[in-house]
Amino acid sequence: MARSTAGESVLQRATRILEVFDVDNPAVSVTDIAARANLPLSTAARLVDELVDLGLLARDPSRRVRIGVHLWELASRASPTRGLREAAMPFLEDLHAVVGHHVQIGVLDDDEVLFVERLSSHQAVINVTQVAGRLPLNASSSGLVLLAHAAPALQERVLNRPMRRFTAETIVDSSALRSFLAGVRRNDAAICPGFIHDDAMGIAVPIRDRTDRVVAALSVIVPRGDRPSVHLGALRGAALGIRRALDRPGLIAPRVLADGTDCNEVTPIE
Repeated sequence: MARSTAGESVLQRATRILEVFDVDNPAVSVTDIAARANLPLSTAARLVDELVDLGLLARDPSRRVRIGVHLWELASRASPTRGLREAAMPFLEDLHAVVGHHVQIGVLDDDEVLFVERLSSHQAVINVTQVAGRLPLNASSSGLVLLAHAAPALQERVLNRPMRRFTAETIVDSSALRSFLAGVRRNDAAICPGFIHDDAMGIAVPIRDRTDRVVAALSVIVPRGDRPSVHLGALRGAALGIRRALDRPGLIAPRVLADGTDCNEVTPIE
Protein backbone atom coordinates (compact mmCIF):
# COMPACT_ATOMS: atom_id res chain seq x y z
CA MET A 1 0.00 0.00 0.00
CA ALA A 2 1.36 3.41 -0.96
CA ARG A 3 2.52 5.59 1.89
CA SER A 4 3.09 9.29 2.38
CA THR A 5 6.49 10.69 3.29
CA ALA A 6 5.35 10.62 6.92
CA GLY A 7 4.88 6.86 6.69
CA GLU A 8 1.10 7.10 6.63
CA SER A 9 -0.88 4.77 4.39
CA VAL A 10 -3.50 5.88 1.88
CA LEU A 11 -6.10 4.07 3.97
CA GLN A 12 -5.06 6.01 7.07
CA ARG A 13 -5.39 9.31 5.21
CA ALA A 14 -8.78 8.32 3.80
CA THR A 15 -9.92 7.40 7.32
CA ARG A 16 -8.86 10.83 8.58
CA ILE A 17 -11.03 12.38 5.87
CA LEU A 18 -14.05 10.32 6.93
CA GLU A 19 -13.47 11.31 10.57
CA VAL A 20 -13.92 14.99 9.65
CA PHE A 21 -17.69 14.49 9.45
CA ASP A 22 -19.87 14.61 12.55
CA VAL A 23 -23.20 15.98 13.72
CA ASP A 24 -21.80 19.52 13.75
CA ASN A 25 -20.09 19.14 10.37
CA PRO A 26 -22.34 17.05 8.10
CA ALA A 27 -21.25 18.91 4.94
CA VAL A 28 -17.71 20.23 4.50
CA SER A 29 -15.76 21.86 1.67
CA VAL A 30 -12.67 20.13 0.32
CA THR A 31 -10.55 23.01 1.62
CA ASP A 32 -11.91 22.49 5.13
CA ILE A 33 -11.47 18.74 4.83
CA ALA A 34 -7.80 19.24 3.99
CA ALA A 35 -7.32 21.55 6.97
CA ARG A 36 -9.17 19.36 9.47
CA ALA A 37 -7.55 16.15 8.27
CA ASN A 38 -4.13 17.83 8.19
CA LEU A 39 -3.57 16.91 4.55
CA PRO A 40 -2.26 18.85 1.55
CA LEU A 41 -5.16 20.25 -0.45
CA SER A 42 -4.17 18.29 -3.56
CA THR A 43 -4.06 15.03 -1.61
CA ALA A 44 -7.40 15.70 0.06
CA ALA A 45 -9.02 16.59 -3.28
CA ARG A 46 -7.75 13.41 -4.93
CA LEU A 47 -8.85 11.16 -2.09
CA VAL A 48 -12.26 12.86 -1.87
CA ASP A 49 -12.76 12.25 -5.61
CA GLU A 50 -11.95 8.56 -5.15
CA LEU A 51 -14.26 8.24 -2.14
CA VAL A 52 -17.07 9.95 -4.07
CA ASP A 53 -16.55 7.52 -6.98
CA LEU A 54 -16.90 4.64 -4.51
CA GLY A 55 -20.08 6.09 -3.01
CA LEU A 56 -18.48 6.50 0.41
CA LEU A 57 -18.76 10.28 0.09
CA ALA A 58 -21.15 12.44 -1.94
CA ARG A 59 -21.26 16.05 -3.17
CA ASP A 60 -24.28 18.27 -2.64
CA PRO A 61 -25.39 20.99 -5.12
CA SER A 62 -23.07 23.52 -3.45
CA ARG A 63 -20.12 21.15 -4.02
CA ARG A 64 -19.72 20.51 -0.34
CA VAL A 65 -18.94 16.94 0.62
CA ARG A 66 -21.11 14.65 2.75
CA ILE A 67 -21.05 11.05 3.90
CA GLY A 68 -22.33 8.88 1.06
CA VAL A 69 -25.37 6.63 1.18
CA HIS A 70 -23.22 3.61 0.34
CA LEU A 71 -21.09 4.12 3.45
CA TRP A 72 -24.25 4.28 5.58
CA GLU A 73 -25.52 1.13 3.84
CA LEU A 74 -22.33 -0.81 4.57
CA ALA A 75 -22.23 0.31 8.20
CA SER A 76 -25.91 -0.48 8.79
CA ARG A 77 -25.88 -3.85 7.05
CA ALA A 78 -23.37 -5.44 9.40
CA SER A 79 -23.38 -3.12 12.41
CA PRO A 80 -21.91 -4.83 15.49
CA THR A 81 -24.54 -3.09 17.64
CA ARG A 82 -27.56 -3.92 15.49
CA GLY A 83 -28.66 -6.91 17.55
CA LEU A 84 -28.34 -4.98 20.80
CA ARG A 85 -30.30 -2.01 19.47
CA GLU A 86 -33.09 -4.17 18.05
CA ALA A 87 -33.40 -6.17 21.26
CA ALA A 88 -33.38 -3.03 23.40
CA MET A 89 -35.71 -0.76 21.45
CA PRO A 90 -39.09 -1.93 22.88
CA PHE A 91 -37.73 -1.54 26.41
CA LEU A 92 -36.15 1.83 25.61
CA GLU A 93 -39.49 3.07 24.33
CA ASP A 94 -41.30 1.90 27.47
CA LEU A 95 -38.62 3.42 29.71
CA HIS A 96 -38.77 6.70 27.82
CA ALA A 97 -42.55 6.83 28.24
CA VAL A 98 -42.13 6.44 32.01
CA VAL A 99 -39.15 8.77 32.51
CA GLY A 100 -40.05 11.46 29.98
CA HIS A 101 -36.41 12.45 29.56
CA HIS A 102 -33.39 11.00 27.76
CA VAL A 103 -32.84 7.23 27.74
CA GLN A 104 -29.79 5.78 26.04
CA ILE A 105 -27.54 2.77 25.58
CA GLY A 106 -23.76 2.93 25.64
CA VAL A 107 -21.11 0.30 24.91
CA LEU A 108 -17.44 0.17 25.74
CA ASP A 109 -15.17 1.00 22.82
CA ASP A 110 -11.50 1.00 23.76
CA ASP A 111 -11.32 3.59 26.56
CA GLU A 112 -14.55 5.51 25.88
CA VAL A 113 -18.28 4.94 26.05
CA LEU A 114 -19.90 4.94 22.61
CA PHE A 115 -23.62 5.70 22.55
CA VAL A 116 -25.45 3.47 20.08
CA GLU A 117 -29.08 4.47 20.72
CA ARG A 118 -30.95 7.32 22.37
CA LEU A 119 -34.55 8.45 22.77
CA SER A 120 -35.38 11.98 23.84
CA SER A 121 -38.01 14.74 23.77
CA HIS A 122 -38.09 18.50 23.39
CA GLN A 123 -38.94 18.98 27.06
CA ALA A 124 -36.07 16.83 28.32
CA VAL A 125 -33.25 18.14 30.48
CA ILE A 126 -29.98 19.06 28.74
CA ASN A 127 -27.92 16.11 27.49
CA VAL A 128 -24.61 16.33 25.62
CA THR A 129 -24.65 12.78 24.28
CA GLN A 130 -25.58 11.86 20.71
CA VAL A 131 -26.01 8.62 18.83
CA ALA A 132 -22.52 7.61 17.66
CA GLY A 133 -21.10 10.14 20.13
CA ARG A 134 -18.48 9.36 22.75
CA LEU A 135 -17.63 10.39 26.30
CA PRO A 136 -14.71 9.55 28.59
CA LEU A 137 -15.39 6.70 30.97
CA ASN A 138 -14.80 8.72 34.14
CA ALA A 139 -17.48 11.33 33.43
CA SER A 140 -20.79 9.72 32.49
CA SER A 141 -23.01 7.27 34.35
CA SER A 142 -22.87 4.83 31.42
CA GLY A 143 -19.10 5.08 31.22
CA LEU A 144 -18.71 4.48 34.95
CA VAL A 145 -20.90 1.37 34.84
CA LEU A 146 -18.86 0.00 31.94
CA LEU A 147 -15.55 0.89 33.58
CA ALA A 148 -16.61 -0.72 36.87
CA HIS A 149 -17.04 -4.04 35.04
CA ALA A 150 -14.16 -3.68 32.59
CA ALA A 151 -10.92 -5.64 32.48
CA PRO A 152 -8.39 -4.68 35.18
CA ALA A 153 -5.92 -3.46 32.55
CA LEU A 154 -8.40 -0.89 31.27
CA GLN A 155 -9.37 0.18 34.77
CA GLU A 156 -5.73 0.80 35.66
CA ARG A 157 -5.12 2.66 32.42
CA VAL A 158 -7.97 5.07 33.14
CA LEU A 159 -7.07 5.41 36.82
CA ASN A 160 -3.45 6.27 36.12
CA ARG A 161 -3.80 9.01 33.54
CA PRO A 162 -5.24 12.55 33.54
CA MET A 163 -9.04 12.57 33.37
CA ARG A 164 -11.30 15.08 31.67
CA ARG A 165 -13.37 17.36 33.91
CA PHE A 166 -16.79 18.66 32.79
CA THR A 167 -18.02 20.19 36.07
CA ALA A 168 -16.91 20.48 39.67
CA GLU A 169 -18.65 17.13 40.30
CA THR A 170 -16.77 15.14 37.64
CA ILE A 171 -14.49 12.56 39.24
CA VAL A 172 -10.90 13.21 38.16
CA ASP A 173 -9.02 11.85 41.19
CA SER A 174 -7.87 8.24 40.90
CA SER A 175 -8.55 7.36 44.55
CA ALA A 176 -12.04 8.85 44.40
CA LEU A 177 -12.73 7.05 41.13
CA ARG A 178 -11.53 3.72 42.50
CA SER A 179 -13.90 4.11 45.45
CA PHE A 180 -16.79 5.16 43.19
CA LEU A 181 -16.30 2.11 40.95
CA ALA A 182 -16.44 -0.19 43.96
CA GLY A 183 -19.75 1.45 44.88
CA VAL A 184 -21.07 0.91 41.36
CA ARG A 185 -20.32 -2.80 41.65
CA ARG A 186 -21.96 -3.02 45.08
CA ASN A 187 -25.10 -1.15 44.07
CA ASP A 188 -25.23 -2.35 40.46
CA ALA A 189 -25.82 1.25 39.38
CA ALA A 190 -24.05 4.56 38.87
CA ILE A 191 -25.75 7.75 40.07
CA CYS A 192 -24.00 10.86 38.79
CA PRO A 193 -25.58 14.22 39.73
CA GLY A 194 -23.94 17.09 37.86
CA PHE A 195 -21.05 15.03 36.48
CA ILE A 196 -21.52 16.27 32.88
CA HIS A 197 -23.83 19.27 33.30
CA ASP A 198 -24.73 21.11 36.49
CA ASP A 199 -28.49 20.78 35.88
CA ALA A 200 -28.59 17.10 34.90
CA MET A 201 -28.16 13.74 36.60
CA GLY A 202 -27.17 10.53 34.87
CA ILE A 203 -28.31 7.19 36.29
CA ALA A 204 -27.07 3.98 34.67
CA VAL A 205 -27.34 0.24 35.20
CA PRO A 206 -25.55 -2.61 33.43
CA ILE A 207 -27.06 -4.70 30.66
CA ARG A 208 -25.87 -8.29 30.92
CA ASP A 209 -25.94 -11.21 28.53
CA ARG A 210 -26.90 -14.80 29.32
CA THR A 211 -23.43 -15.49 30.77
CA ASP A 212 -23.78 -12.52 33.15
CA ARG A 213 -21.19 -10.42 31.34
CA VAL A 214 -21.83 -6.69 31.12
CA VAL A 215 -22.22 -5.90 27.41
CA ALA A 216 -23.69 -2.39 27.62
CA ALA A 217 -25.03 0.27 29.95
CA LEU A 218 -28.59 1.59 30.06
CA SER A 219 -28.96 5.13 31.36
CA VAL A 220 -31.41 7.95 31.87
CA ILE A 221 -30.54 11.65 31.99
CA VAL A 222 -32.97 13.48 34.27
CA PRO A 223 -33.10 16.78 36.19
CA ARG A 224 -30.53 16.88 38.95
CA GLY A 225 -33.20 17.43 41.59
CA ASP A 226 -34.96 14.13 40.86
CA ARG A 227 -34.74 11.33 43.42
CA PRO A 228 -32.70 8.47 41.91
CA SER A 229 -34.91 5.86 43.55
CA VAL A 230 -37.82 7.06 41.41
CA HIS A 231 -36.01 5.92 38.26
CA LEU A 232 -33.91 2.95 39.38
CA GLY A 233 -36.77 0.45 39.41
CA ALA A 234 -37.78 1.25 35.84
CA LEU A 235 -34.14 1.20 34.71
CA ARG A 236 -33.47 -2.19 36.24
CA GLY A 237 -36.69 -3.61 34.85
CA ALA A 238 -35.79 -2.42 31.35
CA ALA A 239 -32.25 -3.81 31.65
CA LEU A 240 -33.65 -7.19 32.69
CA GLY A 241 -36.02 -7.16 29.73
CA ILE A 242 -33.15 -6.40 27.36
CA ARG A 243 -31.11 -9.21 28.88
CA ARG A 244 -33.91 -11.67 28.19
CA ALA A 245 -34.32 -10.35 24.65
CA LEU A 246 -30.60 -10.85 24.08
CA ASP A 247 -30.90 -14.50 25.07
CA ARG A 248 -30.77 -15.67 21.49
CA PRO A 249 -27.63 -17.33 20.12
CA GLY A 250 -25.45 -15.07 17.99
CA LEU A 251 -27.35 -11.87 18.69
CA ILE A 252 -24.44 -10.04 20.30
CA ALA A 253 -20.76 -10.84 20.77
CA PRO A 254 -18.61 -9.67 23.66
CA ARG A 255 -16.64 -6.54 22.97
CA VAL A 256 -12.88 -7.00 23.08
CA LEU A 257 -10.17 -4.47 23.76
CA ALA A 258 -7.44 -3.74 21.26
CA ASP A 259 -4.94 -5.69 23.39
CA GLY A 260 -7.11 -8.81 23.09
CA THR A 261 -8.48 -8.84 26.64
CA ASP A 262 -12.19 -9.25 27.16
CA CYS A 263 -13.45 -5.85 28.31
CA ASN A 264 -16.45 -7.54 29.96
CA GLU A 265 -14.35 -9.82 32.15
CA VAL A 266 -15.53 -8.99 35.65
CA THR A 267 -12.37 -8.98 37.76
CA PRO A 268 -12.72 -5.76 39.70
CA ILE A 269 -9.87 -3.79 41.20
CA GLU A 270 -10.52 -2.97 44.83
